[in-house]
Amino acid sequence: MGKNRKKTARKSKRDLRSILGIILFVSLVLSAIYTAVRLIFAPSASEAGEFDMQRSDYTLMLLQCILGIVVMLLPSLIERKWAVPIPSFIYILYYVFLYCAVFLGEVFNFYYRFAHWDTVLHAFSGAMLGALGFILVSLLNDAEKIHVQLSPFFVALFAFCFALAMGAVWEIYEYICDTLMQLNMQKYMSEAGEVFVGQAALQDTMADIICDALAALGVAVFGYLSLRRQQNVRKQPEAPQDGEMPAQA
Repeated sequence: MGKNRKKTARKSKRDLRSILGIILFVSLVLSAIYTAVRLIFAPSASEAGEFDMQRSDYTLMLLQCILGIVVMLLPSLIERKWAVPIPSFIYILYYVFLYCAVFLGEVFNFYYRFAHWDTVLHAFSGAMLGALGFILVSLLNDAEKIHVQLSPFFVALFAFCFALAMGAVWEIYEYICDTLMQLNMQKYMSEAGEVFVGQAALQDTMADIICDALAALGVAVFGYLSLRRQQNVRKQPEAPQDGEMPAQA
């Protein structure tokens, strides 16, 4: 009975994963086509009115849509190429994050419509990447060819550092795109084009990194406590069977 429930739960997660993947892919493809068309007729910065979408805005939107399509395919590629089993719930979280970040955030402009949209997404991604870090180390610990068993503390430390490193890589990507393509991914200027100065210009980047760190730390602490509890359960001596004498110290 229990096995059937587990199989049903796994199948439900796979079905949900497939549905969300299709929704995300179709949304990004249609958004990329729409943005490419709008980019052709969009005014330049000098021609645009105060509230008009400029070519740089559509360029950023198109870049994010194309990048979203590419990165949504990465987990499946990693699974097939290196035989790394990625749980369905990670796929589900990943697709939800991309949908909120690219489709809602960039295409529907949620980053400007909702003040803390970017903050929430960075906290979400930090937690998701922290969980992925735990999964990667668990795969190494369970691998028969690799005779290494990391302690719960080092597993948690790796998960935290992995999530924070991925957050830093993303900020580097945003900085490069802003520099080379004159975009505003790091939100160093307002929607009206006002350039921030001093600490205000760093606020978005540092808030993103801090959110990544706090979310990853929360997952790392929770994972550490879970691993310690599992470790303590394994160390407990098994109860003697009927008719057996308990082991002597």
